[in-house]
Amino acid sequence: MFLLLFGGLSLSGFSQETAPKEAVTDEELKKFATVEVMTSEYVDKKTLELREMILNNEVIEGGARYNEIKAAWGDAAKEAEIKLTAEEKIAYQAIKDFQDSLQQSVIDFKTDLIKDDAVLGVSTYNKVNGAIKGDPALKEKLDQLVAEMKVKKDGV
Repeated sequence: MFLLLFGGLSLSGFSQETAPKEAVTDEELKKFATVEVMTSEYVDKKTLELREMILNNEVIEGGARYNEIKAAWGDAAKEAEIKLTAEEKIAYQAIKDFQDSLQQSVIDFKTDLIKDDAVLGVSTYNKVNGAIKGDPALKEKLDQLVAEMKVKKDGV
């Protein structure tokens, strides 16, 4: 579900600096990795919220009915066939609205982290992001750092 979310998440709108390229420090890479981990945790939290909304909805009463409504949604004949009630329509729409807002919510969350100089900062983001695009070894180092940070946070 959220693969599309990350695929669509692009913060390249931040202006790229034209200063000569400096080497990325371990501290800068760690800050960048921290933002990636925090964003991943935020997505996990929101995914859990969405799951709970679906499974604990008193009107829809679980995932099976949710999937049935989702498959019929927008097709009057199919909605009639599954006997979709007005209450179910309202409940499903509320879940759908939450789901539709998730991508923007994640973008806003990550953007706020990037803009916060205490967390990362736009100039550091641009520097590291540009460097990992041009250096596969640095990208691999970042990926390993993110994986290690996730393991430490999960206590695995």
